[in-house]
Amino acid sequence: MPEPDFVLSPLTGWTRAHWEGVADRLLDGLVPYATPGLAQYRLPGPASHSGVWSDGLEGFARSFLLAAFRIAGSDGRVGPALIERYAAGLAAGTDPHHPEHWPPVTDRAQPMVEAASVAVALHESRRWLWDNLDDKVREQVADWLGGFVGADVNDSNWRLFQVITEEFLASVGAPHSRGEIDAGLARLDDWYRGDGWYTDGDGRKFDYYNAWALHLYPVLWARIAGPRADAGTVARHRARLREFLTVHQYFFGSDGAPVHQGRSLTYRFATAVPLWAGALADVTPLPPGRTRRLASGALKHFVERGAPDEKGLLSLGWYAPFRPVTQRYSGPASPYWASKAFLGLLLPEDHPVWTATEEPGPVDTADAVLALPAPGWLLHSTAADGIVRLVNHGSDRLPPPPATADDSPHYAKLAYSTATAPDTPAGPDNHIALLAPDGTPSQRGRIHPLGVAGRCAASWQDGRIETVSVVHGPWEIRVHQVDAPPGTPVREGGWAVADDTRPPDARTAPGRAVVRRADGLTSAIVGLYGWGEGEGTVVRALDANACGRHSATPVLVGAGPLLVTLVVLGRDARTTGASATVDADGTVTVRFPDGTGAPVSAGPVSPPDPAPGGTS
Repeated sequence: MPEPDFVLSPLTGWTRAHWEGVADRLLDGLVPYATPGLAQYRLPGPASHSGVWSDGLEGFARSFLLAAFRIAGSDGRVGPALIERYAAGLAAGTDPHHPEHWPPVTDRAQPMVEAASVAVALHESRRWLWDNLDDKVREQVADWLGGFVGADVNDSNWRLFQVITEEFLASVGAPHSRGEIDAGLARLDDWYRGDGWYTDGDGRKFDYYNAWALHLYPVLWARIAGPRADAGTVARHRARLREFLTVHQYFFGSDGAPVHQGRSLTYRFATAVPLWAGALADVTPLPPGRTRRLASGALKHFVERGAPDEKGLLSLGWYAPFRPVTQRYSGPASPYWASKAFLGLLLPEDHPVWTATEEPGPVDTADAVLALPAPGWLLHSTAADGIVRLVNHGSDRLPPPPATADDSPHYAKLAYSTATAPDTPAGPDNHIALLAPDGTPSQRGRIHPLGVAGRCAASWQDGRIETVSVVHGPWEIRVHQVDAPPGTPVREGGWAVADDTRPPDARTAPGRAVVRRADGLTSAIVGLYGWGEGEGTVVRALDANACGRHSATPVLVGAGPLLVTLVVLGRDARTTGASATVDADGTVTVRFPDGTGAPVSAGPVSPPDPAPGGTS
């Protein structure tokens, strides 16, 4: 790796050369795992539910995306070996008679995902690869990609894989369906919820797919389509991306960590993709030095914590290997969707994002609170410790009713942050539950948003608990109305703090519990009203947290119907001095540890009026 340049990049020290160095390290690390014909990369680890054949294609396609950005970004000055490696793999993989040939693109199958990466990579490296392939190989490639035409596609971000692939086929004069391209783009409009936010399919499925898929692929499609693209559609996508970037910049902590929420988190620094996409499409509202600071901060954060590992490989995990952040579709090469983060290499070396002096990100300079009504989130960050916290009153990743409610630890929690991860597969952290006689906690289930504004957000959950969150600095106060038989035990957890070296320290007292990591990261929960004088407890776990082997969560147990709780996450954050009072009309007045107060309306729990379509 190059030496850091703290003149050009005073916050991270990283430059374009560091990005190129990491890209080369990732590409070199794959070489020992290539099949003889270079059509597949079969990495160590358990296979996905699609099997090793598909996983081998995944290794080729996702690393080809990285190789294409590296080749095009250097104007082909990478030496012939890299170009020849992927040219040979294309020839072998698309030859149906070759022993390493790829599985076909068929209805709702994983090769659809990989075909889109191949199409993007072929377009961006067109001058060095596609234009120099033999006619027979080009025909093979078009035939393989052509499996998309007329195929049935999952009704989610997968619709954009069809858009991308068939637009590439159009660009090379191969058979395609303009109707399928237009229908995929129109479906994206159906999922737009305003303020730069898409849901990934019907329902309330808000996560990083908004960043690394639903905003990215329209930019890539416009690059492939060129003059074929409808100008109004392109303008609409560009405006939405610009609006999204005004808030996406707040999702990164001062150490570069992105907020740990949602699925496919093993893609890690792919969270930086829309930052580069905005610059590439010339629509970003961010200064160029801030774009690089945020993107470099994210990449550096993971590189310094072991991703890639000593072999140059990206494992299935967050820092170290950690299977609970993966899904059934995750195979050994799945993490290489992180290749998208290198999109910035397509910007020339003299572009301002590479030449401007780094500028601080939002969390570097001031505390902030952002209300995000579309996903139902509150973001609150603190400059003193560089932590960003996401309060979740809106994203559960469930299909619309009558689909069965089910909890995922990466969607069902009340809060997420850049400094913590949820205990998985299940833990008491950032969760309030009714306890059955055998101690089994209720699930949050479907989240029913009640609104987000200013410093407040609210929702009600299955099991009839209504929660209002009010945030200030490192603190969140939660006001819970519990509709349950008198005396029903209620359990609530604060943040899970994790460490690889040793278990966090713990302190308990009546109505409170605190855990503290050696570096000062502190999680506390304090009962302000309704919890009684019961002793707080700490729930410990081993190998259940993506941020470290040893995790601990402060917990309270009490009974309703009205409970008010202070939860704290910060470095050496104050945990005393907060209070809550209840007036005769049900108004709860809360006071934070620094003396700041706020009224919160409270009343009997009642479901909101159903929204059109039967959802609420």
